[in-house]
Amino acid sequence: MPRTLAKSVNHLAHLYTRKPMAERVDMSGRNVIVTGASPNSLGYETARILASWGATVVATSRHNVSLMENSLKDDLRTTGTGGNTLSAHRLDLSDVDSVNRFATWYRKHHGGNLHALVNNAGIHRNIFNPRRKPPLSRDGFEIHWRTNYLGAFHLTNVLLPLLKQGGLESGNARVINVASHLHDRVGNKDLFHESKRYHSWDAYGRSKLALIHHSFEIERRFSKPYNLQSVAVHPGSVNTNLTKMKPPQGKVKMTLYRINASLAPLVLLPSNYGAQTIVMCASKQPLQGGAYYYRCTIAETTDDSKDETASKLLWDQTQAWVETLAKPEWSEHEQV
Repeated sequence: MPRTLAKSVNHLAHLYTRKPMAERVDMSGRNVIVTGASPNSLGYETARILASWGATVVATSRHNVSLMENSLKDDLRTTGTGGNTLSAHRLDLSDVDSVNRFATWYRKHHGGNLHALVNNAGIHRNIFNPRRKPPLSRDGFEIHWRTNYLGAFHLTNVLLPLLKQGGLESGNARVINVASHLHDRVGNKDLFHESKRYHSWDAYGRSKLALIHHSFEIERRFSKPYNLQSVAVHPGSVNTNLTKMKPPQGKVKMTLYRINASLAPLVLLPSNYGAQTIVMCASKQPLQGGAYYYRCTIAETTDDSKDETASKLLWDQTQAWVETLAKPEWSEHEQV
């Protein structure tokens, strides 16, 4: 409880004080993928800002891709940028075929050029009823683990040849994993042994701790030979569609829903501010890799997240799972 209270006080202090902003960088010639970019999301703001700075951006979403693309291009036109450097494509991280189709499409339409992958897409289910029965993906995994971590790992893995190539040719490529301060709800033992008592917030934190390990391990494996950096980012507690729930049935529940909806903008960051650290990590030159960023600066993570043995074990186990999956049409022939 004291830790939770301290984090809440710290968040509110940051909410009502000056917010750090990423410095504009000329992103011309940089190819970026931003996952989870539906309207009113961190990914949407990240894609919009990077495209307005000149990057060639591909934004993804599971649903309403045309709506997302049109909305982003309209926003870019209002700023005088134009939407010619932005395109969109469907991507469901919990679906192996969807990931492979996206990777094949990207290589075909963008010539294999990739300099930054922003793994922003994620879910947080049952926020207000966290002890419900664990929701499962179609292939039988706990849904937060499957989408937030396994899906992001799989996507990064199939795009790794392009990222390595981008790092070698440009001198710097990056993977940015959007994590969360909630990674401190769990420890490394939870990564390898699921708790018998399910709590959706712990499941969410488990997936985010795994993403931090993923970032640090990419840095260890690929930064020197391929100029491929990786960082993890805590964007802050942000008012996005991730925090919104569907209108419930019943008068009492509907009243609570309306109260929550009205209070959210008062206690959560607007998505534009939440995206600033992600944007900075995707654009700043140079950037220290293998770190965890919050409010546009390096921040501390838990001791568990710094355990290199756990990072390696988690990588090896996840890589073994990825090797059992179907591969994109081009992956077997790609050499880097």
